[in-house]
Order: sequence, then C-alpha cells, then structure tokens
Amino acid sequence: MFGLRRRIRQWWLSRLPLTDTWTLNQGNIYILPTKAGVVFALTLFIMLLASINYQLNLGYVLTFLLAGSGIVSMHVTHGSLRGLTLHLRPTTAVHAGDAALLDVVLTNKGGARHGLAVYFHEPTAQGQRVVWCDVPAQGQEVVRVTLVPERRGWHPVPTLVVETHFPLGLFRAWTLWRPAARLLAYPTPEAPPPPLPRVEPTPGERPLPHAPKGSELDGMRPWQRGDSMRQVAWKKVARTGEMVSRDTAASGSRQLRLDWAASASRGSDVEQRLSRLTAWVQGAERAGLSYALSMPGFQQSPGHGDAHRRAALEQLALWGVA
Repeated sequence: MFGLRRRIRQWWLSRLPLTDTWTLNQGNIYILPTKAGVVFALTLFIMLLASINYQLNLGYVLTFLLAGSGIVSMHVTHGSLRGLTLHLRPTTAVHAGDAALLDVVLTNKGGARHGLAVYFHEPTAQGQRVVWCDVPAQGQEVVRVTLVPERRGWHPVPTLVVETHFPLGLFRAWTLWRPAARLLAYPTPEAPPPPLPRVEPTPGERPLPHAPKGSELDGMRPWQRGDSMRQVAWKKVARTGEMVSRDTAASGSRQLRLDWAASASRGSDVEQRLSRLTAWVQGAERAGLSYALSMPGFQQSPGHGDAHRRAALEQLALWGVA
C-alpha cells in the first residue's frame, strides 16, 4: 500500500511543470479541512441536531453563526495564497556536506498575507525544517530554505510546499512547486589540507627549491598602496607590527601543476583523490599561485582567480558523473 501511494504521488508530481517562477491561482492551490476543521464540523452538526430536537432558537442562531464563520475562514485561507508569485533565485555551488541556502522570493500584489510556511515536500536527510513568514501588502519577503547535498555533482532542487492555516486553523491551503534550478556540489576538500605539490618553473626559468611546509614562497617588501589583503604577511605583521607584503614578482612565472597522478596515496579511491585535488585548488588559490588542474581527459590552462577556481572545482565535481 505504501509503495502504491508513493507511485501515485510521484506520478502526480511529474505532472507539475519545472519552473523557477510560480504564480498561485485557482488551478494550483489545494484546500482541505484540517483535523480541527473536521471536529468543528462535527460539533456544528451535533449542535444543529440538538437545536432541532429541543427547538432552541438561540441554538439555531449560534450554529449558523459559527458555520458562517467557518465558511468565511475557508475563503480567507484560500485567499492567503491566491495571487502570490514565488521565485527561486539562482543557486550558489557548495561543497558536498555543506548547507546551501536557497532564497525563495514571495511577491505580493495584494493585501498582507500571514502565517505562510515554506518547506520541502519530501523530508531531507537533515530532517524537515519549516520556515514561517508573513508577506507585507504590496511587498516582498525572502525566505531561506536549507539543502545539504550529500554527494558531489548536480542536484535538482526538491519540490517545495507553500501552505497556510490562517486565520482559524480550520482549513489547510497549499501549493506544490517544482523549481527548474539545480544545485552543484563540489567534492568535499580533504581535511586536514595536504601540503601543496612542488611548484614547477616555467620553461627558461631557473628551478627553485621546494619550500618546506610553513615557509614563505615569496620574499618580503614594505606594504604599498594597492596591495591586496592576500599579499599581506599577517604572521610577520603580528610579530613585528610592520605592514609587509609578499613579493610576488617571481610567482607569476611559476606554475603549480595539480596532477591526477600526484593525488594518489596508499589506499586512496577516486573520491579521496578528488577530495585531495579540491583541497589543493583551494590552497593554491589562497596562496595566490598560478595553477593548472590536470586530469584524464582534461587539461586546464595555468591561471588563478575566482573564475579559474570555479572551473577547476566544477570539473572535479562532474568528473565521472553520468
């Protein structure tokens, strides 16, 4: 029975379109009474029978007054969602195991909306987390839901539910939304970070000895206006109190080769090698070195910077993934 219900639910969800913008109207809002609503209806029925049996005029008045309040509550509950526009902002890649924050923008062109809940339709491995919010009249509200990818690669954003029980909790109105966006998860970097491989000189440059762990790769010079914060030798600043920067004049001609073969260690599998290469990419970027990722079927040109780092991490995230 459980498997049948799951297949029916998956079939129903597959009929929903994939879109990052979802406008709520009569066709995509569902409403049903809650448990409290069912109890309320049974109570009204008993009150009506008692009023008929004992010919209680005040009982009729109270019964129909409460019934009218319930009907108005149903319209208010449905209207709390009708006319809202939901939009998912572009996702930002994270490392596998890290929390990704997905921004859902709720745009309201009508009156104020209260008591809205946003959550994933299927509970995630981290448990179901419901985010509650109110949307001001003629305004917007940004809701952040958390998604933690467990493995590297592309992940579809799960189906989202937006619901409300406002104002009396007698009815539940909700909508199901399938965002088209996907989340990219990079491999988890190895911890603690392994030391970087030997820096290779470019052709024609005199080879430099491999710097021991903890030593500076470049010389020092007084800090100059225009130096980036990465160039500042903060350890030396803390010891001497003088602002000094690393002299990177020679580092531009040196290339760090992050090779797939060099990432192997005893007992390491593919995921461990990808994890080590990820840590190397991050370490080289922090050190301000020019580096190139080399993998079977992929050879990156030397460079550095955020775009270069993202290209390398994306290659690592999608390597071997169908």
